[in-house]
Amino acid sequence: MTLTDMTSAATGHDGAVASGKGPRAGQPKRRSFSAAYKARILQEYDALETGRERGALLRREGLYSSHIADWRKSRDAGAVNALDAKPAGRPRRSAAEVENERLRKENEKLAAELTRTKAALEVAGKAHALLELLSESADSDAKRHK
Repeated sequence: MTLTDMTSAATGHDGAVASGKGPRAGQPKRRSFSAAYKARILQEYDALETGRERGALLRREGLYSSHIADWRKSRDAGAVNALDAKPAGRPRRSAAEVENERLRKENEKLAAELTRTKAALEVAGKAHALLELLSESADSDAKRHK
């Protein structure tokens, strides 16, 4: 096994999953750790007695002391599956929430359209009343002049 094979085996790059091509090929990838790995490392780290041994463990695994502190805090918080990785980003909305959002937007649109229609009818009604008033006054003026 060559050094390249050992490095790719250790880092999990097999060439088939992520090719070296593409716009983000040269950018580093964020590592993620399984809950079992985190628990194993925490147990091993806590079993070591000296700072030198602990530092050697961190260097061997390519970790930082902040990893240990964060993992320990999650473990001690007692949350269910506290060491599991949390999905990145905003949680997806359920189908009901998506449908509610769509119906709310449609309702707002229809309410605005109804308001415009009512205003237009009010203007049309006032114009009709004004035209009737003018028509009546024109008829009464015509009768007076005869």
